[in-house]
Amino acid sequence: MPESYLLQNIDLVILAGGKGTRIKEFLGNYPKPMIKFNNKHFIQYLLNCSSKYNFKRIIILCGYRNRVFFEKLNKKLKNLTKIICVKEGKLLGTGGALSNLKKMNVNDFVLVNGDTIFNVNLNSLISNLNKNKIGIIALTKNKNQKSKKLLNLALKKKSLYFKKNSSMMNGGVYFFKKEIFKYVNSKKCSLENEILPKLINLKKIQGKFFNNFFIDIGSKHFLKLANSKLKKEFYKPAIFLDRDGVINFDYGYVHKIKKFKLRKGVIKGLQYLIKKNYYIFIITNQAGIGKKIYKEKDFIKLHKTINEKFKKNNIFIVDVQYSPYHINAKIKKYKKNSPLRKPGNKMIENIKFDWDLDLNKSFMIGDNKKDYLAAKKSKLKFYYPEINFYRQVKSIISNY
Repeated sequence: MPESYLLQNIDLVILAGGKGTRIKEFLGNYPKPMIKFNNKHFIQYLLNCSSKYNFKRIIILCGYRNRVFFEKLNKKLKNLTKIICVKEGKLLGTGGALSNLKKMNVNDFVLVNGDTIFNVNLNSLISNLNKNKIGIIALTKNKNQKSKKLLNLALKKKSLYFKKNSSMMNGGVYFFKKEIFKYVNSKKCSLENEILPKLINLKKIQGKFFNNFFIDIGSKHFLKLANSKLKKEFYKPAIFLDRDGVINFDYGYVHKIKKFKLRKGVIKGLQYLIKKNYYIFIITNQAGIGKKIYKEKDFIKLHKTINEKFKKNNIFIVDVQYSPYHINAKIKKYKKNSPLRKPGNKMIENIKFDWDLDLNKSFMIGDNKKDYLAAKKSKLKFYYPEINFYRQVKSIISNY
């Protein structure tokens, strides 16, 4: 299966319906994925892991205290991908909950647990799936050999089988073809303890081992370690980039790929930033949307295409924030001064709220005074673009 498969029209599905009975005293009024660590909801870390992949949709299957998910996440965008919260009529378990996907025309999809993070390369997982299988499980080290939820599994080549006291276990990340729905119904059942064992015995599913970061907040032991573990894994510096005039040449209201021409040194510079472990964010005023020069869907389509081109060069833009607001906008809801429009700094602050950032090493590059003022309000170091983007970012980072 080609590596680009993931970048086509597939959905990310997050299982977030459980009550969290084992850690009830830590939850308060929150469902489990909404517990805060380092002042961020756990599900935000999970969404951040997914942001470098161009999913068609992000679907959150909500059960217990689902209202919290709808208030904070429903219909929001994560790196230009819409989040859709789906309410379970009754709690159906991790298996029965998947029946909700049938009504949404979901075909092939990535599935993750809402109370674990296993930061694997999803391209690598999917590309290992054999044509005659309907799914693949990401396996991690077994640190709790008595776990029933995560199954004691072993791997021979790509084939899965059960083994007591195995060194491997289910990491809670899956890729399924739509054929999985033949084994799912609307009755309450467990994916881990009922559906997966059946598929493994039928040899319909395979596995791949990853030695990547893994955390499960479903137990008190791991819950107490979560703050430090999440901080260690995800705390990084960031570069905030204006788009037109910084990444690409500014021809005025660029909204089609044929007009999107990269400036000198951009590919090499972005690759250097990835090598230096930087998050890359784009924050851009897009008054052309509000002025009806082009549509919002044109902007999103352009950036989905740009992201695909960057990924071929191992470059990942982890979030794009844009502002369609302008005082002269023709669309009424966008006709106003908004803190989301630079020189306002709300786009920067939204990113700072969602991500663990080393702000001492973070900086912004923009090509006009509005960018400078936005950076200043957020106390970010600011630079105007130089002729060669690669040489500029290399020089800046060498001083940190």
